[in-house]
Amino acid sequence: MATRASIHDVAAAAGVSVATVSKAVNGRYGVAPGTAARVMRAVAELGYESSLIASSMRSRRTGVIGVLVADFEPFSAEVLKGVGAGLHGSQYDLLAFSGSHLGDGEGWERRSLSRLSGTLIDGAIMVTPTVTNVSADVPIVAIDPHAGRADLPTVEADSHGGARRAVDYLIELGHRRIGFIAGRPDLKSSRLRDAGYRDALRSAGIPFDPVLTRVGFYESQSTRDVARTLLLEPDRPTAVFAANDLSAIAVIEVAHELGLDVPRDLSVIGFDDIPEAAQNGVPLTTIRQPMGRIGQTAAEMVTALMAGEKLAATHVLLPTRLIPRASTAAPR
Repeated sequence: MATRASIHDVAAAAGVSVATVSKAVNGRYGVAPGTAARVMRAVAELGYESSLIASSMRSRRTGVIGVLVADFEPFSAEVLKGVGAGLHGSQYDLLAFSGSHLGDGEGWERRSLSRLSGTLIDGAIMVTPTVTNVSADVPIVAIDPHAGRADLPTVEADSHGGARRAVDYLIELGHRRIGFIAGRPDLKSSRLRDAGYRDALRSAGIPFDPVLTRVGFYESQSTRDVARTLLLEPDRPTAVFAANDLSAIAVIEVAHELGLDVPRDLSVIGFDDIPEAAQNGVPLTTIRQPMGRIGQTAAEMVTALMAGEKLAATHVLLPTRLIPRASTAAPR
């Protein structure tokens, strides 16, 4: 792998001192026009200007926005696409970064920001951060923070309203025994989906039954384990609302393993509308949260902050909508 050109390489190629290179690159006086031209030719030929750190040392600007994620899973991947769309045609490049969690899973944002801000990035977008009381030398926008609305500018989808719509739809189909696979208890958006499930039941006069609820932590294997116990209940549910699509797809897989037909024996609805939802063997009915638009909105907010502009709103709540597909039907 070729090494990055240094200021010493430029000086040697141009036949001048390092001090002269520094003056020429920074446009300072004291360098003859011919010498400055020779230095800049060497800079271009060696690719010295492509060094982000060298650029930041000269101008304190890198032209890079960092997107910090805990993991590259379907939600963050779709958000990243939205950030990319929001930055398309702009002067900014995108850096996706997932740092080491050092086993604790909390506070990773502080470590990542300390490594990136001030040298590699001009602004940051944190996706589902565990903490928001972070300090950095660059503007920051948070997407779906664990604790909910924060002092930082935030963007998120309407988890409570989306969950209510999911359960309302199952009730409209005729279901009364509706199970729920919850997400991560530490996430505010997950708790809002739980609340939306319960509120929809309450509004329809259906008593909440704790026997019909499980926690899948938004993970496929955890959901498979708890879905099996749920679907083996003597009086199993006729429908299940899962707090994300990965969990809903896992429920469908377990149902098939148990000999249940989806949707004839069991209706399943998810939340997110990741690409796999439509591509599943039984296309998944789901609540679409606008993940791409979330990323694009965050990009617009952070670039506005970087330009010194005042945001019209520091907290943006985007609507969700029902996407009916083949995994739901009226109960037999």
